[in-house]
Amino acid sequence: MDLFIQQLINGLSLGALYALIAVGYTVVYGIVQLINFAHGEVFMMGAFGAYTTWMLMGSPTKVSVGFALGIMLPAMILGGVLVSVVTALLMERFAYRPLRNAPRLAPLISAIGLSIALQEAVRLFYGRIPGFPDSRRAIPFPVIEGLTGRSLQLGGVTIQFSAIFTLGALFVCATVLWWFVNKTRMGRAMQATSQDADTARLMGINVDRAIATAFAVGAALAAVAGVAHGLRYNNIDFQMGFMAGMKAFTAAVLGGIGNINGAVVGGLVLGVVEAMATTYIPGQFGSSAWKDVWAFAILILVLVFRPQGLLGAKVVDRA
Repeated sequence: MDLFIQQLINGLSLGALYALIAVGYTVVYGIVQLINFAHGEVFMMGAFGAYTTWMLMGSPTKVSVGFALGIMLPAMILGGVLVSVVTALLMERFAYRPLRNAPRLAPLISAIGLSIALQEAVRLFYGRIPGFPDSRRAIPFPVIEGLTGRSLQLGGVTIQFSAIFTLGALFVCATVLWWFVNKTRMGRAMQATSQDADTARLMGINVDRAIATAFAVGAALAAVAGVAHGLRYNNIDFQMGFMAGMKAFTAAVLGGIGNINGAVVGGLVLGVVEAMATTYIPGQFGSSAWKDVWAFAILILVLVFRPQGLLGAKVVDRA
């Protein structure tokens, strides 16, 4: 029983990471019907932004728990969010907005090109900074005193503090996003734009601003996921966005792309399935090398048997 609970917690924390990224996919798709395949790189930029913020703070290593949790970690999250949001806004303005009325294949190709360009830009940019670790390899993520390597022991179950941070971040971000989308003027403008952009424009809504806000909101959550990824795996690299982005896209489709609640549910389900598969599927098919296979097998099954996703019917929740 302890093993089951352990894997359930591991799966939920992994799923929370996917969900934070998946919300960005689903918010953007819900408002402009665009699969932003460069969103994984926005997540990567957030992780590098957090790391760069830590370097600008003087790369502090031996600090008190209060300084690490009260100043260093919030500053790193803020730095990551700033980098991701600026990246997403530039993407929307110069790569997607000119193609808004083009055939759907055009922005899709643009997104794939952006994904590769951002990876190479990070590799080349950070590779030229004196003192920065080799950006072609995994870079050790800063140690956060009181969080990194710490765990909570409950009977036979071990809960890493990084897992608690990820689950807590998902809860806070999902709550704030729900309030923003449903209770603010801009949130209602985003909902109106997602339903009918032309009518929303005639009603006086600044559609361009609403779409840009959707990109910014998704990027902010992806940046938080980037920090959570660094705390969970203790390293980052310039290619980390590709697979994480694909998993998050799978989670968004699983939950019903365009549905914010569905993205959260899809991410958690996907994380739990991966964790359980590596434990309870016997033989080599249950090894960690096969976890990606199971994730994409779920994507295929969903597309075949329920293409609208688990919560796809709740289109009224689209942002």
